[in-house]
Amino acid sequence: MSKEEPDTAANGADAPSWREQAVARSLDSARTRAENRVQRFLDAALELMAEGDRKDFTVQEVVERSGQSLRSFYQYFGGKHELLLGLFEESVRTTTAQLAKRIDSKGGEEPVDRLHTFVVEYYKMCQPPRKGKGREALPSPILVRFALQLLTAHPAESSRAFVPLVSLFDELLLAAIDAGAIRSDLNRQAVTGPVLQVIMFNTFSSAIVDGADDLSAQDGAEALWDVVVNGLGA
Repeated sequence: MSKEEPDTAANGADAPSWREQAVARSLDSARTRAENRVQRFLDAALELMAEGDRKDFTVQEVVERSGQSLRSFYQYFGGKHELLLGLFEESVRTTTAQLAKRIDSKGGEEPVDRLHTFVVEYYKMCQPPRKGKGREALPSPILVRFALQLLTAHPAESSRAFVPLVSLFDELLLAAIDAGAIRSDLNRQAVTGPVLQVIMFNTFSSAIVDGADDLSAQDGAEALWDVVVNGLGA
């Protein structure tokens, strides 16, 4: 008995027509152009943020730096807040990827040590650069300041941007709980937000506590870790 021959007619019927293929190629090309234009706006904003002690920037400055038009900007962004949300989302994604690598290289095997590495390394990333030293990674202090505005004015969008970082922290926290290093009755959803906010917004500590600038990033991170793990009780 011979093998059944493939139904070429049926296969041909399922294949996309030349018209569908042409439209698909056109859409792919348009999508690539759009992604490139959006990235140029994001890169321009990041460049402006990195300049000296700049505390803000305008849409017009971003447009001019990107070499594109104002009309093009508003084709992709509803306003400055959407650009900032895009920057913040990119920042969180980049930071989370870097954190995961550092945890794998420095955190060891014990879950509590990996959680400790998360707190310490993220604290360092959020520190403003000291004189004569560059910044390790985003988020920059200016982006942290914008994050405060975004969390207040656009909480839902900001919350979505935090998903990668929250997921990584929650994964590490759960592993530490399962290992018996952290209380099993802990409400992970209730503590994750406050812990991440305390780490991220530590850039303002020098404005609150006199002498906070004298602490090294490592000392500050270890002090914060002590509070996270042991609390303030005697």
